[in-house]
Amino acid sequence: MYCDFHAHTSFSSDSEAAPQAQIKKAISLGMKKLCITDHEDIDYPSEYGMPFVFDYDEYYACLSELRELYSDKIELLIGVELGLQPHLGEVLAEYTANHKFDFIIGSTHLVDRVDTYYPEMFTGLSEYDALLKYFEELLLNIQTFNDFDVLGHIDYIVRYTPSGGLMYNCHDFDDIIDEILNYAILHGIGIECNTARLGSGFLHCNPHEDIIKRYRELGGEIITLGSDSHTPRTLANKFKLAGEILKEAGFKYYTVFKDRKPEFLPL
Repeated sequence: MYCDFHAHTSFSSDSEAAPQAQIKKAISLGMKKLCITDHEDIDYPSEYGMPFVFDYDEYYACLSELRELYSDKIELLIGVELGLQPHLGEVLAEYTANHKFDFIIGSTHLVDRVDTYYPEMFTGLSEYDALLKYFEELLLNIQTFNDFDVLGHIDYIVRYTPSGGLMYNCHDFDDIIDEILNYAILHGIGIECNTARLGSGFLHCNPHEDIIKRYRELGGEIITLGSDSHTPRTLANKFKLAGEILKEAGFKYYTVFKDRKPEFLPL
């Protein structure tokens, strides 16, 4: 079983999963490594009613204890999913400099401080214009701050479009996606194959497999597998299919991290 490097627990505002439950599920699947990556969305808009931040000391202590407890069955890595915003460059740089993690995902969830999960993101905009704004924000985010290991779910917004992704053609955005991928490659940043919606009415992972293929064509080598699981039931969702997607894109290896250093494992 491939290693899952994007999983959430009750330390994230949108999950009720006990860390131990996620670990036990990973063990039952035969996983050798699991990385917990709970949400740290600094300055997340208060009007949405969820803070999306955790107490680092409590988080690290809890996961460190569980890492030791299950060390004979699985290697538990301690990660974080950082929410990126253009005005947070210095704040995020200070955060990563002062907090120890094995792995950091950099994710864009907000556009102009509007959460793309909510319908208001699409008010007064065509789907094309909303997606273009998202990609523009993502590019600005990584140009502002790049001390993370992989870009999370690059076309995340597609999950929440009014058409449910049916009107999305990633090639409509080839130019800006190439800018994003080239910037990531230049700065040693990988991408993830996020399977959260794969097989649940959606035909594609995030990002679309053509973007994964393009990343490889441009010379990208660092790619992690992440289910974005918020419950043990969805841990490692569709990972067998994800492995085939990576192979089809030209990858022979996928990536795991420890102490912020990549390790390449065969697919």
